[in-house]
Amino acid sequence: MASTKEYLDFIMGQLSNLEEITYRAMMKEYILYYRGKIVGGIYDDRLLVKPVETAIRYMSKVRYELPYDGAKEMLLVDEVDNQEFLEGLFQVMYDELPNQKRKK
Repeated sequence: MASTKEYLDFIMGQLSNLEEITYRAMMKEYILYYRGKIVGGIYDDRLLVKPVETAIRYMSKVRYELPYDGAKEMLLVDEVDNQEFLEGLFQVMYDELPNQKRKK
């Protein structure tokens, strides 16, 4: 099952107060970027983020899920209706996320 554009639009709306939130479509899913770093993505209408320590500490309930077969586990974000929570999650994760690799 692929992610819907409507779900992407909802998540992007929830994150609209943050600067530099972008996305890129990839194989019928969406990779989310915050200030140039990959935070996570939308897979089968689920918001999944990288399992960095700051995100694990920030979330009240931690649940790991696979974005797709063969991928590394990511954290499922259940509280997508809470805009303040989502914005805070992306902000606390930022410093721990790796920088994007430069393309040659």
